[in-house]
Amino acid sequence: MACFLVPAAEAVVVSTAARVLKSREAAEKSMPRMESHVPLSRKLGWLSNLLWGGSALLAYEHLWHGEIVPWFPFLTAAENPAAFAEMLHEMSTVGVTMAAVVTAVWAGLTAVVRSMERRTLSGSEAAK
Repeated sequence: MACFLVPAAEAVVVSTAARVLKSREAAEKSMPRMESHVPLSRKLGWLSNLLWGGSALLAYEHLWHGEIVPWFPFLTAAENPAAFAEMLHEMSTVGVTMAAVVTAVWAGLTAVVRSMERRTLSGSEAAK
């Protein structure tokens, strides 16, 4: 019904954080950094893209099934109290789970990248 709203809300927060970090990193550009270092703002951009993409696909699926309509209140479940309670339950269970799984996958990806960065850094120090 509206489970896509939870990852979309997380995507808004993550996108904002990524932009703030990117501007701070640009201001600190004069500081030396590793050649193989992927900045946190870019990693947050990956999470943002995963969340926005998943939310867009879910929104399209809900639109396809007629759960999203072009008139207010836009979600058919928001029209009556019983369906609204069911929608909130779906958002709090399915939506939160989806957002958590996407974030966990991103955290795993980020851990792999960090491991590769450390291996590259230790390899370059050994070559010196």
